[in-house]
Amino acid sequence: MKTKKAPKVVSKDSSEEEQRILKAFKDKDWAEIKGSNSWMIFKIMSEFVEGLEKLAKIGPCVTIFGSARVKANNPYYKMADEIAFQLVQHGYGVITGGGPGIMEAGNRGANRGKGKSVGLNIYLPHEQKGNAYIDADKLITFDYFFVRKVMFVKYSQGFIIMPGGLGTLDELTEALTLIQTKKIGRFPIVLVGKKFWGGMVAWWKKVLIEEEMISKEDLDFFNLVDSPEEAVKVIDDFYSKYLLAPNF
Repeated sequence: MKTKKAPKVVSKDSSEEEQRILKAFKDKDWAEIKGSNSWMIFKIMSEFVEGLEKLAKIGPCVTIFGSARVKANNPYYKMADEIAFQLVQHGYGVITGGGPGIMEAGNRGANRGKGKSVGLNIYLPHEQKGNAYIDADKLITFDYFFVRKVMFVKYSQGFIIMPGGLGTLDELTEALTLIQTKKIGRFPIVLVGKKFWGGMVAWWKKVLIEEEMISKEDLDFFNLVDSPEEAVKVIDDFYSKYLLAPNF
């Protein structure tokens, strides 16, 4: 006697993902292509226009990247809050991705220090919302990651990289790549947390350099620190070399 197999359970997320993949292979007629592409172009343009207009007047800022998953009792959250607080005391505004976790901590510290607190949020499936510490006139929410990334790079005078996951790694390596390829100036990049980032940096030295995937000089593009004071000092020291102050 044959036993019946239990029906395969397909979750809503996997079903949606499958449909997204199949849609990429579906033939479209000219009207569909023209309509879809035209709408996308206008949406992208509108996001660039809004970002450029709102951020053009914010002045010198430092972006703080890091995990959205950490809670307020996490040591990294507290450290990001303090770094942001100290940055605004030194005359810088703070930009974050606008969401929870490290991003919230960065905006919270800037708000606590009565400095500029900017949030570049992104629409995500889990409905990420702007945190409560962003200045009301400095919250922008994007559909497209690449537009948002342009805004981070264009309006930041430095990057503080707190512990984080794939998104944080993406933002870090993009900034390093743009500096390496001379697409942007050599702005300071600060990795905070020697224990967290140390293994990655050691792997870069052992594997990427030994395999000649990067140059030894590429490791000079960032600093590895362990405290808010060290992180802010890297930013200040960098600009003092050029006799620039935060009100430039």
